[in-house]
Amino acid sequence: MTLNPASQGAPLTIGFVLLHRFTLMPFAAFVDCLRLAADEGDRSRQLRCRWTFMASNGEAVLSSSGAAISPCEPFSDPGEFDYIVVVGGVQAEGDRQDSAALAYLREAAGAGVPLVGLCTGVFALIQAGLMKGRRCCVSWYHHRDLVQRFPAIEPVADRLFIDDGDRLTCAGGAAAADLAAYLIERHQGKAWAMKSLNIMLLDEARAGTHPQPQPVVFGKIEDRLVRRAIAVLEQHLGEALSMEALAERVGTSRRNLERRFRDTLGVSPLKFSRDLRLRYGLWLLHYTGKSITEIGERCGFADTAHFSRHFRTAFDATPSEMRKRAVEPGGDRVDPFFLHIDGRPVP
Repeated sequence: MTLNPASQGAPLTIGFVLLHRFTLMPFAAFVDCLRLAADEGDRSRQLRCRWTFMASNGEAVLSSSGAAISPCEPFSDPGEFDYIVVVGGVQAEGDRQDSAALAYLREAAGAGVPLVGLCTGVFALIQAGLMKGRRCCVSWYHHRDLVQRFPAIEPVADRLFIDDGDRLTCAGGAAAADLAAYLIERHQGKAWAMKSLNIMLLDEARAGTHPQPQPVVFGKIEDRLVRRAIAVLEQHLGEALSMEALAERVGTSRRNLERRFRDTLGVSPLKFSRDLRLRYGLWLLHYTGKSITEIGERCGFADTAHFSRHFRTAFDATPSEMRKRAVEPGGDRVDPFFLHIDGRPVP
């Protein structure tokens, strides 16, 4: 099918606000999705989609990887854009703020222009005072930092992006392409969104509600077979994978897999899998508003009673008791890195 860039209405226009040491991957994924939808083939003419890179000083902006984007323009009338996308920077620099950029975001909000926070761009929207009473999507990696710095804000770390009308927030990474495709489909049609994704070797756009991959952080596990098996289990936190299927996936027998797990971690792969899914359930209790029934299903348990019984055995508290503790003033929160595996049995 030949697509005519002039066959539909006005182009989708995006203004990018690039903050110091902005994260390169979500920016690149978003803008390349626009580029590929803007024209036929790979010709890159800004026909169906148009974009402008802006910075507070109008000069080149350094990304977190050291690559610079140039040229950038000074901030222009926000009314020129359908959306303004702010791409955040490295948070290790603490509370550093770009006052000119924050003022521009407030001006855009006042003009009724929808704002998009990519990756840590949501921090800038919060600093600008534009997320009061709103949920915001954030990567699990930055969830703890956001909660500590902005306790009045409700972050969501179990989905890819949130469309809240005139505020859209995205966890970042590859999910930026999903959000870009979502906006392209809204303004230019699904065919153009799919064109971009197919050229980017992506099968289809994931919905905003699609779950983020949750962290399993490897420590010193020397047995490569066990490491491969854990990687498979990480991809199946939402189901009780049979040990036969797991052994087949990693190319060994169930008996050998069980022996290697016991030698390395001190538990069987079956128990390890169940405990890992329980710890995922614990994370969901702390960081999402999902019901206990939904969490039990998300973690691959047959029903709520099955989930609650194993949960209480593992943590000496029922799921509802654990959730109450999480919201109590001064209550302990689960570290986002708690799915850490270092060669010791999973507690």
